[in-house]
Amino acid sequence: MYSAAFIFRPGTYDDEFHRLNGLIDEAARATPGYLGAESWVSPDGRVRNAIYYWESLDALQDFSRNPHHLEAKRQYARWYDGYHIVVSEVVRSYGDGTIPHFTPDERRN
Repeated sequence: MYSAAFIFRPGTYDDEFHRLNGLIDEAARATPGYLGAESWVSPDGRVRNAIYYWESLDALQDFSRNPHHLEAKRQYARWYDGYHIVVSEVVRSYGDGTIPHFTPDERRN
């Protein structure tokens, strides 16, 4: 399993951003191998992180070639004051079972 963390500082969003953002979300969910997403905001609200989870690196790469995603990447400077991407292999996931999550929980297996 892999995760792709999109860490960014929001700028000014316009109608085109919202249109593309909706299309990208739909494309991610429709990509075979998509597992789910979650996000967080820094305490000061200046930095955000959207984390997408994928069954395989191939699935993540398939999504990364989506035309709407590529278009948004070309125009990122219109909407963001900076970004950083972290692609990681998820090697373990576990908890006490009280917080549902879409990653496998080793302790339940």
